[in-house]
Amino acid sequence: MDYKDLEVWQLARELTIDVHRMTLAELPKFEMYEEGSQIRRSVKSIRANLVEGYGKRRYKMEFVRHLTYSLGSARETEDHLNTLWETGSLTNEPMYQDLVARTDTLIAKLVVFTRGVEANHQS
Repeated sequence: MDYKDLEVWQLARELTIDVHRMTLAELPKFEMYEEGSQIRRSVKSIRANLVEGYGKRRYKMEFVRHLTYSLGSARETEDHLNTLWETGSLTNEPMYQDLVARTDTLIAKLVVFTRGVEANHQS
């Protein structure tokens, strides 16, 4: 099995691509280096930490640590989406609702996945 087989990584990958594209197409230019830059970094951190943790999965606590970082980045991404919406920088409501819903789904799945690793993964 490879990290690319993990559902949480696949969801994170799709979200990364769509958030990246949203920041380039939907946000005002001034947000390119402000909130746009922040959300691109946080969403990319979700999948990067999944990959790094998976690479260290032999060591349970390292794996869990990186899953926790990934979860933190997912929550940060959700907050950036909310900030963009609340400030009026992101005005495409269907896109906003879709990205938030998918981020919430990813957060829930990361929580379940992390609990599973904590309970079942050998150290």
